[in-house]
Amino acid sequence: MSYCNPLFIGHGSPMNAIETNRYTRFLNDYGAAMKRPRAVVVISAHWETDGTRVTGAENPHQIYDFGGFPRELRSLVYSPKGDPELANSLVEMIPEIAIDSQRGIDHGAWSIVKNLFPRADIPLIQISLDRHKSPRDLIAFGAKLAPLAHENVLFIGSGNMIHNLRDISYETETPPFAWAVEIDRWFQEKIEQCAIEDLCDFRQKLPNYLRAVPTNEHLFPLFVILGMRQNDQPIQTIFDEIQNGSIAMRSIAVLSTHE
Repeated sequence: MSYCNPLFIGHGSPMNAIETNRYTRFLNDYGAAMKRPRAVVVISAHWETDGTRVTGAENPHQIYDFGGFPRELRSLVYSPKGDPELANSLVEMIPEIAIDSQRGIDHGAWSIVKNLFPRADIPLIQISLDRHKSPRDLIAFGAKLAPLAHENVLFIGSGNMIHNLRDISYETETPPFAWAVEIDRWFQEKIEQCAIEDLCDFRQKLPNYLRAVPTNEHLFPLFVILGMRQNDQPIQTIFDEIQNGSIAMRSIAVLSTHE
């Protein structure tokens, strides 16, 4: 089996599932260039639980977990199969995980994977975010997942390093706000330096962190992916942009040491 680079992908607005822009073209190209994984596992900002869960349905339903968007978005169908066998393997590997056979796939997962693999022919499952885990807890959890990246399973953390809906502009051409650019540069520097401890301590180290991270759920999938880094693997920014003034779409990959 081959190695799949674990990814953190900024997902931004659900509209990215149906729009054509620089970000969606990047996802299309990245997916087309990637060796086909045997399955995709997404840790999405939009599924928080007490404890950790994994979707176990053979055919998980598509969740339209948003409101106020065009009918075209709510009628979009992207429904790849699940992978109960992989879900069971995860539970065997990490007994703290429990299977949820009723949960579907939320837009934090399908809006990204639809652009990466538009044919919907790769099994897709989700792992929830345990709302009680700290950044370091999530890094430790990611380390437990890491062996599966070497078995051609693609892990994606889905969220945003900066996710401020209070200050957001609904004009798609709005330039990035100055404060968002400054904070995005902080994330860029820490990622390029592999400064994991500083990232974990963002509340103390990141200036004006509450403006970037008013709530944890969009940042915390990043820590699961960082935890999958082993043996000083390099981390590479694969996309950077700030949409709607205040939403960072910065995306990273944990690279194989052979790349």
